[in-house]
Amino acid sequence: MESFFSLLQKNVLNRQPWTTREDLRIAIVTWIERTYHRRRRRQDSLGRLTPIEFETTMTAPATQAA
Repeated sequence: MESFFSLLQKNVLNRQPWTTREDLRIAIVTWIERTYHRRRRRQDSLGRLTPIEFETTMTAPATQAA
């Protein structure tokens, strides 16, 4: 968890001064959904692939079969 919070601090919280808590909340949720979970975090259930890597490997054979 410490690495998650350090990345959050570096990539979201320290980027700019936030005028409202709502703006900060949206920035945090956006960062988690768009960047952290999709690109960086490897999932054991996906064979240690990121969700993007797993999706790419699974959709390529389906496209070729069609």
